[in-house]
Amino acid sequence: MSGPVITPAMTPDRAREIAASLDLRALPPDFYGNPFPVYAALREHEPVKRMPDGSWFLTRHADLLAVYRDAHAFSSDKKVEFTPKYGAGAPLLEHHTTSLVFNDPPLHTRVRKLIMGALTRRAIADMEPGLVQLVDGLLDAIEAKGGGDLVEDFACAIPVEIIGNLLGVPHADRGPLRAWSLAILGALEPRLTPEQEALGNRSVREFVDYLGGLVAQRRKNPGDPEHDVLTRLIQGERTGEGGGESLSESELLQNCVFILNAGHETTTNLIGNALAALQEWPRQKAALLQAIGRDPDWNALEPRLNVAVDEFLRFESSNQLGNRRALRACEVGGVALPEGALLTLCIGAANRDPAQFGRPDVLDLERQDNRHLAFGFGIHQCAGLSLARLEGRVAIGRFLARFPGYRLTEPPTRGGRARFRGFLHAPFAV
Repeated sequence: MSGPVITPAMTPDRAREIAASLDLRALPPDFYGNPFPVYAALREHEPVKRMPDGSWFLTRHADLLAVYRDAHAFSSDKKVEFTPKYGAGAPLLEHHTTSLVFNDPPLHTRVRKLIMGALTRRAIADMEPGLVQLVDGLLDAIEAKGGGDLVEDFACAIPVEIIGNLLGVPHADRGPLRAWSLAILGALEPRLTPEQEALGNRSVREFVDYLGGLVAQRRKNPGDPEHDVLTRLIQGERTGEGGGESLSESELLQNCVFILNAGHETTTNLIGNALAALQEWPRQKAALLQAIGRDPDWNALEPRLNVAVDEFLRFESSNQLGNRRALRACEVGGVALPEGALLTLCIGAANRDPAQFGRPDVLDLERQDNRHLAFGFGIHQCAGLSLARLEGRVAIGRFLARFPGYRLTEPPTRGGRARFRGFLHAPFAV
């Protein structure tokens, strides 16, 4: 039996109406519930759309791929855009213009290399037993209560613990991490309210203050750099004894904030979106349950679950929007763009592009050759994609094995954000 309807209907006329006047700073409520008909209208009629603020909104898979591939023509540096948004000297400005995702080489290259050194295939494999123990403990607590909330009691608890372990944050200190992350990422929305701005700035200050003490402790007592991202960042890039280049204190602290934010929100959304979507697609759920079986061989299931995770990411991309700035006059999708043009890359639209995906609006958990862009592409492709896939397959697979008959008890609550697509609450019973 399926649960409550999650995705509200939108007529083609309404979708075209929203698409024609699209302004990311003034989106109507029904867009947040179901943006995909709007994306389809844009792909068909205005795939490279000039926005009211003079920026450009891209919705085709091929166009996003072209931009991702050309890091020499399109910059990820957001100082030009974020300085007027947050104001000079604001904590949000310092954070978002220092973090890995909104920077170009050489800072991007240095930080990414350091992070990737602690996310090797072996290091991620070593995380799996602890992740399984964490997930099973959460499922035990849910079973004891007869249900709970897919987000609060399950999805959001997993990445907070995993990233807390990567950074070596003591368990007793992890309480504020989710709220800090939501506030800082919420400030990336195209329309920023004074309340969001104040909360975001306060969260950056509090998080950085906390990390300052943690870094001081780790300098005195380093962890294993093969598994401890914070120790790797502190020690810097070591190419030989006494060699290498360390990060500045600001670069170090702000990229620790980024690591939590990047891995927390997107993974929470992946797990929550997947388990909610299966309520709308009962045949896909039944097929996946059949594959899992009563006594699952998790090693044998890994390829099947990875395929399913990639389809969940394509179908309901955790991160819907990306950004670039044109470093020179160029052309995208047949449209001439001036030097300095600001581009919004609509990942959610590209991942439903019929030119790339057959039956794009159908959830197909056996979809092959799934070249989705949920992890980005090129030099900025998500550094933690292998870890995200591990978290997704363990969380979703073990949840389904334990609670095959779970059902939503009321329509889940969306987060009300354009950039990150996920739920705040999704009550369910087992």
